[in-house]
Amino acid sequence: MLFDLDMISKVYADFESRVNQAREVVGRPLTYSEKILYAHLHQVKTNEEYERGKSYVDFAPDRVAMQDATAQMALLQFMQAGRKQVAVPSTVHADHLIQARVGATDDLKEANLKNNEVYKFLSSISNKYGIGFWKPGAGIIHQVLLENYAFPGGMMIGTDSHTVNAGGLGMVAIGVGGADAVDVMAGMPWELKFPKMIGVKLTGKLSGWASPKDIILKVAGILTVKGGTGAIVEYFGEGAEALSCTGKGTICNMGAEVGATTSIFAYDESMAKYLRSTGREEVANLADGVKDSLRADKEVYDNPEKYYDEVIEINLDELEPYLNGPFSPDIATPISKMKEVAEKNGWPTKVEVGLIGSCTNSSYEDISRAASVAKQAKDKGLQVAAEYTITPGSELVRYTVERDGYLDTFADIGGKVFANACGPCIGQWHRDGADKGQKNTIVHSFNRNFAKRADGNPNTYAFVGSPELVTALAISGDLGFNPKTDKVKTKDGQEVLLDEPTGFELPPRGFDVKDSGYQAPAKDGSDVQIDVNPESERLQLLAGFAPWDGKNIEGARLLIKAYGKCTTDHISMAGPWLRFRGHLDNISNNTLTGAVNAFNMETNKVKNFVNDEYMGVPDSARLYKENSIPTVVVGDNNYGEGSSREHAAMQPRHLGVRAVLVKSFARIHETNLKKQGMLALTFANPEDYDKIKEDDTINFVDLVDFAPNKPLTLELVHADGSKENIIANHTYNDSQIEWFKAGSALNLIKQQNK
Repeated sequence: MLFDLDMISKVYADFESRVNQAREVVGRPLTYSEKILYAHLHQVKTNEEYERGKSYVDFAPDRVAMQDATAQMALLQFMQAGRKQVAVPSTVHADHLIQARVGATDDLKEANLKNNEVYKFLSSISNKYGIGFWKPGAGIIHQVLLENYAFPGGMMIGTDSHTVNAGGLGMVAIGVGGADAVDVMAGMPWELKFPKMIGVKLTGKLSGWASPKDIILKVAGILTVKGGTGAIVEYFGEGAEALSCTGKGTICNMGAEVGATTSIFAYDESMAKYLRSTGREEVANLADGVKDSLRADKEVYDNPEKYYDEVIEINLDELEPYLNGPFSPDIATPISKMKEVAEKNGWPTKVEVGLIGSCTNSSYEDISRAASVAKQAKDKGLQVAAEYTITPGSELVRYTVERDGYLDTFADIGGKVFANACGPCIGQWHRDGADKGQKNTIVHSFNRNFAKRADGNPNTYAFVGSPELVTALAISGDLGFNPKTDKVKTKDGQEVLLDEPTGFELPPRGFDVKDSGYQAPAKDGSDVQIDVNPESERLQLLAGFAPWDGKNIEGARLLIKAYGKCTTDHISMAGPWLRFRGHLDNISNNTLTGAVNAFNMETNKVKNFVNDEYMGVPDSARLYKENSIPTVVVGDNNYGEGSSREHAAMQPRHLGVRAVLVKSFARIHETNLKKQGMLALTFANPEDYDKIKEDDTINFVDLVDFAPNKPLTLELVHADGSKENIIANHTYNDSQIEWFKAGSALNLIKQQNK
């Protein structure tokens, strides 16, 4: 099926002229990312060069994508925007609410039964507003986007941080909160701080056990989880040209783990082949017509240090497989060093489960290479030492790999196939025994491995690797097993070496599918009714947040001072809480329950000064709100890293939090807070974090003078009556301050549409 050809044709018709005009304005060669950004300015022409990392710019993305967990809140907001249809092509993908438990067929039936109310809501609201709906079982949003919607030179936003996966097809694809999606669907400009540019030059060529996954695992080790913040990571070089399109997608997908705005590869032959193999020959032909513009200018590649803010070089000839973890995706260890490092750190080395697939690694190439390793287990008389699961990324891939016999290969070694959904990658895994909290190790080809992420057990040590390496480790059962040098014992006691994995970039017999799971929207949805039961525990119509009263915030109390890493998983957990993603009040009962209280080093236990008792964080927030006492959250570095979920901003807002004051923010979360009418502030002096006491009262001294580039002064009133002032920085521009004044960006849209 070919989607949006008219829209794509228009993008390409204007692309070269807009790039040429931008090049004249900036007076220098352009990176590939810059070409796409300048070609998608909301105003057709510009007379200024935007400053990387400083200039706020209005863009006009080509499309919007939403997954079912975030789409609920995004579309509940869109209902208030006053439009009859979305302004740009948009889709919803039902992939997050399916729990991996027994196997694909049973799990999908269970999901349709349990989530029927939500699926009906998403189906009907998509039908009403002209949105394409991908039904449960169709696949994971990012894989479906790569197969159907991504195109070189395009620009897309999606309500999931791994929207960046589409960079594997040469697209600037950026993860956002639902409020950003509402802006674009409502025909408004979408604002982004013009990103910095990080260039990654790939030389040489992958071979043996090394895979595209190992490139991003190494990059994560170099940049860390915040090294890419505010930047686009652009890959180039002979090594980049040699990678498959889906391999590029894997690398871009995990760019979210270094905090990057997005990651991207230039258009090349592998992308053209992928477009043609997935039924988009017309798109490939159009891209070929402007291919010289779908890459950085030659001068950029000749002198990358001159045009990128940072350059990293990786020789793929020397790259070996990596395992990243535990508990953070940037702890990078070459497999040849893992045995030594694991023993030194006391990590459990017995591999209990190996899990492959997810949106990150579920291509035909991934499955075929993993299957080549699995086949050896049977052919060489090996017994698989660990549990082994497979999560296909889409029905297109699942049907094709089943046709080609790979699912039978996995079944031969005891592999269990889960539904085409996120599953264990986002905590939707009913793992027997996880509730016991026992210390154990799993290996997977997913993208994130924060504590409790996969199975809810804080003592599960999760390591990230390629599907072929994960398969080898599941066969050996040993975290320190190096398949290049170490042997495995067969059933009869012989020791054998595993052969290097082999596979196919694309299916030799082509892709095939019976039912892709797509539902096209009605041409005229004006008569479609959207019913939300007032008694529902899953869905709740939204009421707008109150606008700012124009006064300084005084008498605020500290809700929690979070210690150390505080991701969106800590602020608004996924797993079983996904069922409440469409009900703001109910899901608010998990707010910050995973954050560690800096004053007692416990989770979900904070002092409340209305009743002078320790309470759960949400309960404490509700008590303050009932007594009309505003609250403040304080946090550490890279606060809000991880998922794009705007619930992590909406929930504190709903519970009466007025400001979040931290050492530094992850990009998406800072934007989400701004969109919901919150104050997103950073310590001018990071050491002032230590000045915040549990029993402080906090007054905003000069909020009435809130203005761009003007820090705010906060007065801390300590329990002994002493006072001290601290300075808080912010990045609000004039339009964002209007969001704050209106109570939220959505409130402003409603006012404008009226």
